Amino acid sequence: MSRPKPHVLLEEIDANMRSVQVCEADAVFAVCYQGRPIKIKIQANIEIDYPGPKYAKTSYPSPAHAFNLAERLNQKFATQDFSVVMMTAGRTISK
Repeated sequence: MSRPKPHVLLEEIDANMRSVQVCEADAVFAVCYQGRPIKIKIQANIEIDYPGPKYAKTSYPSPAHAFNLAERLNQKFATQDFSVVMMTAGRTISK
């Protein structure tokens, strides 16, 4: 069974024929620790500061990736405190 086509809200094609599409999502699925949002910072070598830390994604437009990350984090830290939260609507903020 093939994946359903997303509903495209906006599309822009540049001079190099690269297409950027904004697609509708039902919700955003975020991995949380004890119900609170998290960031994951990865440092390649803790003995030196170069090249600096990288931050991994913790929110996804589909639940499968979020559940996989939560399961990996629960195994890595020997806990069950990582969970997936579905966010459907929120408060709009500005700078």
